[in-house]
Amino acid sequence: MQSRQSKNFSNGGYNFMIESDNIIVVENLIKRFGDLNAVDDITFQVQKKEIFAFLGPNGAGKTTLIKVLITLIPPTSGKALVGGLDISRNAGKVRKIIGYVPQMISVDGTLTAYENLLLMARLFDIPRKEQKSRVIEVLEFLDLADHSDKLVRTFSGGMIRKLEVGLAMLNHPPVLFLDEPTTGLDPIAKQGVWDHLLEIRNKFDTTIFFSTHNMEEAAAVSSRVAIMNAGKIAVIGKVNDLTEQTKKENATLEDAFIFFTGSTIRETSGYREARRSRQKQSRLG
Repeated sequence: MQSRQSKNFSNGGYNFMIESDNIIVVENLIKRFGDLNAVDDITFQVQKKEIFAFLGPNGAGKTTLIKVLITLIPPTSGKALVGGLDISRNAGKVRKIIGYVPQMISVDGTLTAYENLLLMARLFDIPRKEQKSRVIEVLEFLDLADHSDKLVRTFSGGMIRKLEVGLAMLNHPPVLFLDEPTTGLDPIAKQGVWDHLLEIRNKFDTTIFFSTHNMEEAAAVSSRVAIMNAGKIAVIGKVNDLTEQTKKENATLEDAFIFFTGSTIRETSGYREARRSRQKQSRLG
């Protein structure tokens, strides 16, 4: 049963209220490209403050799903609500209450960290009197204050990713979408990014929705995991619940993936995943 206790949020001069425990609601969502159902009739819900992982190989439909939910591309059919707002009928309002970190680099290397954040603050319509303080707040929060006046093209991959998270959280969004947030980063940089994401979640009650093909990442940080393959959701649940269903001693999330999809994530990814991962690693340094 859903709680009717409401919570108010405000950013960029726009006030809104979320009345349900489910901050994301998706029903029979389909996104078709020609004869291909990239997202194939999926239904799920995400609760407030969850860290919800969509796990699957590249080509599974994860990025397409995120782009539909953040209103970059329209669904073919079905329904989706983000923060109680219909993504098709209220696309502009949805964009005001979300943050988004894409796979591709979204910062300008010719600008400083401070300039990148200030530009985004203006795009978010954050009141002018708050822009400077909000930028400084983000820089300090992400341990980037000492690098605020340095060109982003001089940053390490981990610093770039943290700055991109900072851009997405400037408007204090109740929902943060991340598409393969740590692909191409070394283990220390990955941990640094997730340390800050967990801080964001706790400080702002942020719901984190992320896609990944990294089993360890999904198992380590997510509240629940949706295993996705070929546009469909095979199963959703807590990692422990999914591994227990395999009936295998000391089962891992990879064992659960095989159990529910019939193949390994490597078999379903192959050359394309390796190529994209190496391209991203090259971009992030």
